[in-house]
Amino acid sequence: MSTLMRAPRHCGSWFWDLDEVMTPGLDSALSVAMRMIDALKGFDLFSPAALEYKWYVLDSGPTGVESRLTIADPPGGSNLSERVSGSRPAAFSSAEPGTLHFVGSGAWLDAEGNLRRESRLVDISVTPDPTNLIAELSVHHDIWSWFDFSGRPHPEVYNRNAPRLADALREITSVLGVDPEPGEPTYFGHAVGYGVSTGDADENGLGLDVTDHL
Repeated sequence: MSTLMRAPRHCGSWFWDLDEVMTPGLDSALSVAMRMIDALKGFDLFSPAALEYKWYVLDSGPTGVESRLTIADPPGGSNLSERVSGSRPAAFSSAEPGTLHFVGSGAWLDAEGNLRRESRLVDISVTPDPTNLIAELSVHHDIWSWFDFSGRPHPEVYNRNAPRLADALREITSVLGVDPEPGEPTYFGHAVGYGVSTGDADENGLGLDVTDHL
């Protein structure tokens, strides 16, 4: 198996409310994202490739314009800030970037211990709103849970990957200096501490089969 099934909604997400420890704004948001990326790279969970964001006008709403920047690894903080600002649509001179979504790939380990790379293994986003600075990390694959999406236990996969995610989340928390809060639960799971929920098993030792929603 080289490509993982990806749930349309997250099976675990965590967010850090940084209003009390950092000044909101684009530069702060990018600084936070760089710290998160550095922490994840230490566990080979994220290698950045692009940055995506939509533009909005204060008191008017979305412009309908979306930008995508190809970014190097490492991304480079100050230059990236200039590139984001420089991509402002000409028709909306007062527009500001909305939530910054970082896109990349990460490594995971299969049941035999083989290292594989997957696009969007981990999703990172930071909100640069001038009044609200929030960072979020989410995951959409079953490798972080005791059961795969069909409800079968896969302990070898879980034991090789879930601890890496937990350690990365702890590292991000240490770097940001704020404890994370769990995101909203979905049909595919939810965050529990620094891991992803494990539902109850039935009489056959199987979990919930969610493949009908994939």
